[in-house]
Amino acid sequence: MCKLCETNPVYEFTNQRKLCQKCFIDYFQKKFLYTVRKFQMIKPREKVGYFDKEEKDFREVVLLEMLTLLSKKSNIQLVKLKSKVGPHFPDKKVDRVAVSSSIDTESRLVVKEIISGDSLKLKEYLPVKKKIIKPLYSFLDEEILLFAKLKDLKYYPKKQEPNKLNDFIDDFEKNHPEVKRAIINSLLKI
Repeated sequence: MCKLCETNPVYEFTNQRKLCQKCFIDYFQKKFLYTVRKFQMIKPREKVGYFDKEEKDFREVVLLEMLTLLSKKSNIQLVKLKSKVGPHFPDKKVDRVAVSSSIDTESRLVVKEIISGDSLKLKEYLPVKKKIIKPLYSFLDEEILLFAKLKDLKYYPKKQEPNKLNDFIDDFEKNHPEVKRAIINSLLKI
């Protein structure tokens, strides 16, 4: 049963705390807003760009849903971007660009860099890099996907290319829950 309202749970954390649909959506929204504040991703009156693709995956639709919620609560403006922004940030119409990166994507990239021995690139995987922000940085793909389903958001499933390192990390997470969070938390301490 949900710890807060005594109804059937839709999600269980590794500490066995359970949340129903309503409580999970509330948790997700609060955690999103907390992540944006904690890492000082967006300041009032900023213009935040996001990529507007025809076929959005679950991370992209959730990012747009949450940025829309944030724009209603805060004094920020959302701007649709048609193409990827390069490292020199040529798009002058926006102050920040939000990308749909999660704990899963970031932890895989961090481990890949550590294995390759290129620790100088680890700064690329912080939640804020110059004008690029990652508001879903604190969420697992599993949580993002559940949120998309609970909110009945329309997304296009993307096939993930087979990758031995990704499979290894995913299997390791199944046997040792929270390892992906531990990777990201370790990076944030550096």
